[in-house]
Amino acid sequence: MFSWLRKKRTEATAAAARGQLQAPASGAPGTDTAWPNAAQWLQRLEWTVLKRLDGQLQGDYRSLFRGSGLVLADLREYQAHDDVRHIDWNVTARMQTPYVREHQEDREIAAWFVVDLSASVAFGSGQTSKRQLACSVVTVLSKLLSQHGNRIGMMLFTGQDRAHSVVPARSGRRHLLHIVHQMLQAGQTSIHAKNVQTSALGPWLAQAQSVLKRRSAVFVVSDFISPPGWEKNLAQLAKRHEVVAVRLRDPLEMAWPDTGMLLVQDAESGEQLLVDGNDAAFRLRFAQQAQEREAALLESLSQAGVDCLELNTDEAMDQALLRFAQLRKRASQLSTGGRAAPLGSQRPVQTGDVHA
Repeated sequence: MFSWLRKKRTEATAAAARGQLQAPASGAPGTDTAWPNAAQWLQRLEWTVLKRLDGQLQGDYRSLFRGSGLVLADLREYQAHDDVRHIDWNVTARMQTPYVREHQEDREIAAWFVVDLSASVAFGSGQTSKRQLACSVVTVLSKLLSQHGNRIGMMLFTGQDRAHSVVPARSGRRHLLHIVHQMLQAGQTSIHAKNVQTSALGPWLAQAQSVLKRRSAVFVVSDFISPPGWEKNLAQLAKRHEVVAVRLRDPLEMAWPDTGMLLVQDAESGEQLLVDGNDAAFRLRFAQQAQEREAALLESLSQAGVDCLELNTDEAMDQALLRFAQLRKRASQLSTGGRAAPLGSQRPVQTGDVHA
C-alpha cells in the first residue's frame, strides 16, 4: 500500500525531479523515538484496554471456540481431515452419511498468532500505525487467553518467505513478555531495514499449516495486502483449526484526501507516483476500487469459513473486541439451537466493525 508523504507541493515536485526516495512520514511509528520495552507495553495496555474489558467478557470463554470437550455443540458431515473417533454412529445410521460431533471447548487450548509485520503494515495516517495496532491486539488477546491457562504461540513474519521467528506455544507471564518483546524488536528492526519487505501471505499460511500439528485457535493478524493466491491456503488452514482473521485497516486506505499534489511511495516495492489529490474523478475511482477490494476480501474470508475482526487505527480496540465476542457468542447460540438476543438490542455492524 502507498505510504503517505506529507510534503508541500513544491517539496514533492523538487524531490521527484531529483529522483530521491523520501522517507515515510508519521505512518512509521517510533522512527524518532524508540518503542517501549515489553513490560512497559504490557502495562500500558493493561490500563488502557484490559481494565475496560475486565468482567465484560465473563461467560464468553466457553462459547467462543469449539474443540475437545464434553458439552455437545453441533453435528456436521464428516470431512477427510476429521478424527474417526468423533463420528456419531447413531446419527450416521439415521442419515446414511457419516456425521461427527463438535464439542464446546472446556480444556486448555493452544492459541497461535500468525503476525504480519511487513512494510505495508507500517502505514498509519494518525498517531497509531497498523504495526502498533498489530502488536497491541496480539498482546491483549494473549493476555486474555493466558489468564485461563491457555498456551500461546506466535509465528512472526516481516517480509521474507519464511517466518522471522517462531515462538513455541507456552503459558505464563514470562512467556507473554517474550512474545511482546519479539514483536516490538521486529517492529523496530523493520522500520530501519533497507531491504524491501514484501508481503507473502500465501507462503506464510502454508508454513503455518506445516508448523501447527494439533488443532488450535489461530489468529491471522494482517492487513491482507498481499499478492493473490493466499485464499486457498487460508481455507485449508481453517479446515483443521479455528481461524480468526484480524484485519488491520486505516481510514485513508478507503478514501483519498483532497490535499493537492502528493508524492506517494509503495511501502514494499519502492515505486513512487506524483498524484493530484484535487482531481475529484481520481478520488472517486480510488474509493470505488477500495470498496471493490473490500468486498472481494470479505467474500474470500466468508468462503474460507473464517470470521473477521476488523480493527481501525482510529477506533477503540476494546469496543471492537466486545462486539466481536458478542457476535461469536450469538452465532454459537444459534448453531446449537439456543435463543440469542434479538438483533435490535445490538448496535448494527457497519463499515469498520466486526464481521462474523
